[in-house]
Amino acid sequence: MEKNVRIIISGGGTGGHIFPAVSIANALKKQHPDTEILFVGAEGRMEMQRVPAAGYRIIGLPVAGFDRKHLLKNIGVLVKLVRSQLKARKIIKDFKPHAAVGVGGYASGPTLKVAGSMGIPTLLQEQNSYAGVTNKLLAKQAAKICVAYEGMERFFDKNKIILTGNPVRQNLLDTKLSREEAVRSFGLDTTKKTVLIIGGSLGARTINRCVMQGLEKIKASGVQFIWQTGKFYIDEAKAAVRQAGELPMLYVTDFIADMATAYRAADLVISRAGAGSISELCLLEKPVILVPSPNVAEDHQTKNALALVNKDAALYVKDSEAADKLLDEAVKAVNQPETLKNLSTNIAKLAFRDSADVIATEVYKLALNYKDKHER
Repeated sequence: MEKNVRIIISGGGTGGHIFPAVSIANALKKQHPDTEILFVGAEGRMEMQRVPAAGYRIIGLPVAGFDRKHLLKNIGVLVKLVRSQLKARKIIKDFKPHAAVGVGGYASGPTLKVAGSMGIPTLLQEQNSYAGVTNKLLAKQAAKICVAYEGMERFFDKNKIILTGNPVRQNLLDTKLSREEAVRSFGLDTTKKTVLIIGGSLGARTINRCVMQGLEKIKASGVQFIWQTGKFYIDEAKAAVRQAGELPMLYVTDFIADMATAYRAADLVISRAGAGSISELCLLEKPVILVPSPNVAEDHQTKNALALVNKDAALYVKDSEAADKLLDEAVKAVNQPETLKNLSTNIAKLAFRDSADVIATEVYKLALNYKDKHER
């Protein structure tokens, strides 16, 4: 009865949708090893490399996101959307899924729309505290909608909503290192407070510039920093550090492969307010200063950040004020044990520890129900 259940997982176009999608797939395979899973993403985007690296097959659609600033460019986007829907229909006819999962991002739009129109049960996973455009459009025909924040009935039918949290990279929880061992692995001093700065994407320019301009503050702070710049900013960052002279309290890198160790070393984290990052910080019980990116659809990072700030679970610095405030706030907060303890306690209350398993269970129930009805 359980064999040959087939499930499509669709989403992407942006990196934040890939980890949850793969986590859900892994949970499905763990619960039901016979499950067949096919990913559908956007051609030329990150998922086309990351998903095969995780061991799953993926097909790309020629879909693109809408350009909100240059409306005439959307004529081409509409053509791609029609082509993507035609391709999605062929994929569904060939693969014959029993359920389809949409994890958000424009790549999931055509697949889930076509699946729903063909009678395939669909489940949406909404990561943010403010629902994305694609998921809002798909919600009407969805059977279930898994959300990470309370109060999402303002966007979706409350009878479809399941509060599950966001799936995260499980290996973040697996490190056996102590804080001291983790700090030493970065060549830093175990007796000093450590701030982890995650500036690892194109959208993190403000955070990276803030650090480059504040190297003298860092030098005089008595605090040490682990700074992930991202590939785009590493040369500029290293040049600024060279010019500032010796900075033994600063570890600079473009990419941290072992984020579990970096998180373990950190007494405080500075991060953007993407849904995936926030979910990880909740699970790891890390005090954080959130600097929401202003360059995202419907300013959802600010809404994500405020959902935590309103529960005293995070500190918050506006992107426009970061140059003046961010480093001062970080040095002040990391030297206040009571503040760190309160932030850690409150952010831990917002953690969901088995999100991927809960979502996988719901998807499988939908698929099995459909299979029983249609394949007797």
